[in-house]
Amino acid sequence: MALSLTYYLKEFFRLEWLQKFLFVRTVPLVTPPYFRNFPELTGKTCTHHLFCMMACPAPGAIDVIRTPEGWQPRIHLGHCIRCGLCVEACPNGVLTSGRILETMFYDNTALSFSFRIDVDTDRCMGCGNCAVACPVNKLIDAQMSFGGRASTDDLLLKVSEGKCQVLHVEKCTGCKTCEHHCPNEAISVARLLEAVHAPEEEL
Repeated sequence: MALSLTYYLKEFFRLEWLQKFLFVRTVPLVTPPYFRNFPELTGKTCTHHLFCMMACPAPGAIDVIRTPEGWQPRIHLGHCIRCGLCVEACPNGVLTSGRILETMFYDNTALSFSFRIDVDTDRCMGCGNCAVACPVNKLIDAQMSFGGRASTDDLLLKVSEGKCQVLHVEKCTGCKTCEHHCPNEAISVARLLEAVHAPEEEL
């Protein structure tokens, strides 16, 4: 026992060991190039397309507010998971995080949005609230703004044969106005996000 203790004491008090112990230095922390921090503004103009909010998987992590200088995304750090989808979704490069924008430029990729409107015909009672409230319908047919009957089939949706029918889903902007105005919760709007190979002028 005494021999073992003597051995350990000799090892601990070796000059080389003491120098390493007392003057230890850690390797300087270097942020790797692939690291994604919280999104930051690039200074480019926001056009209020809200693609950043549509792409964000974390509820309450981002919103777009009006400032004296114009529209501007606002990141809520307590909710943001730093996935970078808002950066990828923005068509104007308003946000940046890590080297996402650089990678998108060299890979020539972008995110594309589309929308799907599902109507539960068992719940739909054909009241027409959805068609009258829809802002796209109002732009296409002025009569819809005053609760009138549709005068064209170019509308996004309308009531036909007692049920809501989706005519031109490609015109949907994903605002969910129809969904919110349906008294029977018969309509749901799904936002679809897809990575695509983009024309160079879009990046």
